[in-house]
Amino acid sequence: MTTLAADRAIEHLMTLHPKGFDLSLDRITRLLERLGNPQDRLPPVIHIAGTNGKGSCAAFARALLEAAGHLVHVHTSPHLVNWHERYRLAAEGGGKLVDDHVFAEAIARVAKANGGQKITVFEILTAVTFILFSEHPAEAAIIEVGLGGRFDATNVIERPAVSVIMPISMDHEAYLGDRVELIAAEKAGIMKRGCPVVIGAQESETALEVLIETAERLDCPTVVYGQDFLAFEENGRMVYQDEDGLMDLPLPRLPGRHQFANAAAAIAAVKAAGFEIGHRAAEKAMAQVAWPARMQKLSQGRLVDLAPKGSEIWLDGGHNPGAGVVIAEALAEQEEKNPRPLILISGMINTKDQSGYFSAFKGLARHVYTVPVSKSDAGVPNDELALRATEAGLSAEPVSSVASALMLLRDSWDGPAPRILIGGSLYFAGAVLDENGTPPT
Repeated sequence: MTTLAADRAIEHLMTLHPKGFDLSLDRITRLLERLGNPQDRLPPVIHIAGTNGKGSCAAFARALLEAAGHLVHVHTSPHLVNWHERYRLAAEGGGKLVDDHVFAEAIARVAKANGGQKITVFEILTAVTFILFSEHPAEAAIIEVGLGGRFDATNVIERPAVSVIMPISMDHEAYLGDRVELIAAEKAGIMKRGCPVVIGAQESETALEVLIETAERLDCPTVVYGQDFLAFEENGRMVYQDEDGLMDLPLPRLPGRHQFANAAAAIAAVKAAGFEIGHRAAEKAMAQVAWPARMQKLSQGRLVDLAPKGSEIWLDGGHNPGAGVVIAEALAEQEEKNPRPLILISGMINTKDQSGYFSAFKGLARHVYTVPVSKSDAGVPNDELALRATEAGLSAEPVSSVASALMLLRDSWDGPAPRILIGGSLYFAGAVLDENGTPPT
């Protein structure tokens, strides 16, 4: 159910301020000074940048810290259904999404302090993060970068407990540059002199070189995936290894082999931030970790009821070629364990490489239904998206909605119950969770 006071306040701000990003720290710095610099009064911060895996790393880090008994704030973006999802405040027994009245009051205070000056809504909402996290007690704060790193509004934290750089690939080229080394340099901008750095699994050697060179230049104690720590599957378990030894853990609750590296980065980050994580807490964290719309299995809901009987339905908001590869790999793993025909129901926005995303599924997906993205005015028309899927070598057709695709599939399906992936955009995934009646909690 949508909670209205904060939503109304944000809608009002959107009528006053420009949409999107304006990468600079001048406005957020000015605003935070007026608010008494709340970013300087945070508990130890785990600051996470990267193209893919940021949210999963944040989810694992939260699960690890909470399993060890710590109180943890978490800021992630974007949200899926409600703005409140971006702010999880520490609480005994596990963090809770911010209460509507607390959120609305913080927005009002920040907007008043801004005094109508030029600013983006994301910058206002980042200032809200610092207000909330500085005024509610916690032992750690996990803060995910919104876009890039160097000029992201979250990058006003002078002494993070650890900076984490997750996998880097091509995305947001208009803002960050059209070569992977330029994007890596922007992400590396969250590193601070002398503060610990964890570098997650990198596909690009060029990106890895940029990250290591930056960390060395800033004299940052650095641990690198594949060199100083790693994770792998053995006998149906996940083994984490670093200089302290091995941890033999259950497979993470988040499916897909790529989550081993995300979990490993989180363990390394939590340790680098100065927290001790025992074996029992790490086991509990792997079993309890949750991250909506990232290979999330949908087992009930209004949309699920429309699918062919016995269907296996997955939801994932991954939206770029790098994400397409890891999702396709996760589904190929499922195919090995339990073969089923794979059907895609996809919606994407126009800032992403749609053909690049679809190409990861060539030879794996039997058919693609393309649908409009209702929650974004940047949605690719469904007929155009079907062309992009066809260009990537897939069989595709446009339909009007996810519900239409599921009913069409149900009425025409003849054979073993399919495996269905709904995805292509976090906006799209959020709309699906909303329509299914299963929003994040």
